[in-house]
Amino acid sequence: MSDAEHDHDAAPVTDRVHDNSWSANLEQPEHADDPDLVVAQAVEAIEHTTAGNHVNLVTHGDLGHPETFLYDAIERRSEGVTLEYVEQCGCGGHVVRAHVGDDEHAVEE
Repeated sequence: MSDAEHDHDAAPVTDRVHDNSWSANLEQPEHADDPDLVVAQAVEAIEHTTAGNHVNLVTHGDLGHPETFLYDAIERRSEGVTLEYVEQCGCGGHVVRAHVGDDEHAVEE
């Protein structure tokens, strides 16, 4: 059982392994004030992405820039993942691209 399923009532971010690049929507109302939920579901999304692909982690704007709560947590819990900040969306959310099993990319501010 993942942390997201165990500690929170939120629906899982995905129910399958993605053998392609995809986006995980972590900007629902339940994410707005729960960085622990966002971290748990981001890690779950990464675990459900096959090596050589990426998952765009779209976080809620109310949580601020993801480097303040997401980067270190992912680096502690997920091996072989590099993070790339993509942009802030017009709605205020942020997009971080997590490259799985791809050492070519590095964290960019």
